[in-house]
Amino acid sequence: MKLSFTTLGCPDWPLQKIIDNAAEYGFDAIDFRGLQGELDIYNMPEFTVNIADTKSRIEAAGLHVSCFSSSVNLVSVEKFAHNLEEVRQYAKLCAFFGAKYIRVFGGRIGEMDREAAVDVMVKHFGELADAAREHGAKILLETHDDWIACGDVKTVMERTNNEGAGVLWDLHHPYRMLGEQPEHTWNELKPWIEYTHVKDSRITNAAANEFQYCLCGEGDVPLEQTVALLRQNGYDGYFTLEWEKKWHPYLQDAEIVFPHYVQYMRNLEK
Repeated sequence: MKLSFTTLGCPDWPLQKIIDNAAEYGFDAIDFRGLQGELDIYNMPEFTVNIADTKSRIEAAGLHVSCFSSSVNLVSVEKFAHNLEEVRQYAKLCAFFGAKYIRVFGGRIGEMDREAAVDVMVKHFGELADAAREHGAKILLETHDDWIACGDVKTVMERTNNEGAGVLWDLHHPYRMLGEQPEHTWNELKPWIEYTHVKDSRITNAAANEFQYCLCGEGDVPLEQTVALLRQNGYDGYFTLEWEKKWHPYLQDAEIVFPHYVQYMRNLEK
C-alpha cells in the first residue's frame, strides 16, 4: 500500500521539514498542494532555481512525488488561459520529478445548467489533458464541489475519452455529501480511478448534514470497507491523506495526524 499526504496538512512547514517528517512517519510520497502559504509552488525557488536540490533531497529520503495538486477549475471559461498555463507548469514539474498526476477541480456550476456545464467541462478537460500529455503527465478530476456524484463524473469521463484524463476519488465526499455507497462509486468510475484522497469525519448535526473532520478510524466514513474494496479490485495507486489544516486551522496538527494515519493504514494491510 503506497501512502502519501497533501501539504495542506502542514501549511507552515518548510520543505526540509516536510521531507524529514514524511520519511520518519513512514510515508512513501508527498503530494504538493502549496508550500509555506504559497499555493502556486511552480513560482517558488524550491521548484525553479533550486529545483535540482529539491529533487535530490526528496530522493535521498527515499520518497517520491505522488501528485501536484493544482487550483485549476475546469468549468471556468474566464480562467481557461490561466488554467492551461498552470497545467503546463505542473506538467513540467511532473516530468522533472518523475511524477504522473496533476489534480484539478471541476468547479462550481453557478447559474449554468448541468448540460451546458458538462459541455464546457469536456472541452476544457480534453485540451488540458493534451497539454499535460506533452510532458508525460495526466490530469485527474477530483470528486469535489459540483462534481461529486459518480454519474456526473462518469458522463464527463465518457465524453472526454482522453488518455491524459483520469479520476481522483476523494473517498470522503461522495459518501458524506451524497450518501453514495463505495461499491456504487467504484462500479461507476473504476475505469478512470487512479488516485485517492483519504479522510474521515463524524456527523455533528444530522438534520443540517453538518460534520466534523477527525482522525481516520474515529469517524463513520467506511474507510476500512473502501480501502478493502480498492485493494481487492487491484487498485495499486496512492492512498493520500488530505488533512485540510490550511483551510481549517482548528484541526489537529500534522505532528499528531500524519503518524496516526500511517499506523491506521498499515494496520489495514494486515
